[in-house]
Amino acid sequence: MTAHAHTPAATDHVLAEVRNQIGHLTLNRPAGLNALTLDMVRSLRQHLDQWADNPQVRAVVLRGEGPKGFCAGGDIRSLYDSFKAGDTLHETFFVEEYALDLVIHRYRKPILVVMDGFTLGGGMGLAQGCDLRVVTERSRLGMPEVGIGYFPDVGGSYFLSRLPGELGIYLGVSGAQIQAADALYCGLADWYLASDQLAALDQGLDQLDFSDHPLKDLQNLLARLGTQVLDDAPLEKLRPAIDHFFALPDLPAIVEQLRAVSIGDSHAWAVATADQLETRSPLAMAVTLEMLRRGRELGIDDCFAMELHLDRQWFQHGDIIEGVRALIIDKDKQPRWNPPTLAALQSQRVEQFFEGL
Repeated sequence: MTAHAHTPAATDHVLAEVRNQIGHLTLNRPAGLNALTLDMVRSLRQHLDQWADNPQVRAVVLRGEGPKGFCAGGDIRSLYDSFKAGDTLHETFFVEEYALDLVIHRYRKPILVVMDGFTLGGGMGLAQGCDLRVVTERSRLGMPEVGIGYFPDVGGSYFLSRLPGELGIYLGVSGAQIQAADALYCGLADWYLASDQLAALDQGLDQLDFSDHPLKDLQNLLARLGTQVLDDAPLEKLRPAIDHFFALPDLPAIVEQLRAVSIGDSHAWAVATADQLETRSPLAMAVTLEMLRRGRELGIDDCFAMELHLDRQWFQHGDIIEGVRALIIDKDKQPRWNPPTLAALQSQRVEQFFEGL
């Protein structure tokens, strides 16, 4: 057994240790569903940078403390407070968070992530760059940003836009959450493990005998404990409808057809989806649609650059401040979106956010 990197203090929101040539990183804010703060982003980055050059570390395992969530996103409340106080935390946070996500996408050693429980927004940003993405029966994955008047960032313009058919557009524009079978079907996860196998996974990691191919070694361990396909993915049945509706030119057309057109036996789903879209920020949905369609043609660096470009304008000119107020601060759940309806949204308002890219 190798010596621990350091003895975790009670206040550490990221726990780090090296065991059996594996660097273990645990997000440790279970009361906040392990939502990311700037300090956590910096701590994760620091350990990954150290381990990248350390020959004693062959692989990295990333997880969240507690059964409820791997990571429910960024600590959006602190960003709201910073903006309201005229501070710049919200600017610093996104720059460093995206840089961390990019480091994970490009990391030279295999990273295994356990997406047990809620894995939303910023949690997806950490997980989607990992080589081995594990889900359990408790997993709830999603990019729910449009619900608070924001857009799916943290590389969402890259990883959502590359899902089969229009699945990524649907998930980004609706903010829908999915479970394990759909995550595997969409390509947002690689392995399914029942949560009662997680202890066996840990044991296997502690006893793993590494060859010259650490990624293969980890895959062989997962293959003994889990599976890569689950039957009955709901999105598989809805796929023809999703591919039809979410390929339409704009959001008014999407909502209108969801209500008017029946494809197979998906009409109840279509109407419920239209209802859901009409509660979301029209501006956030329209910007998301444009961003994801642009993302299909862009490399990963350009996707993150586009998201940062949107971010720099969004707190001032987007709907996030009102969304956070209505859903997180006052909890009245009555956001006053600007504009309030898709019909009132002018395309020029959407295009302005992309100017100067």
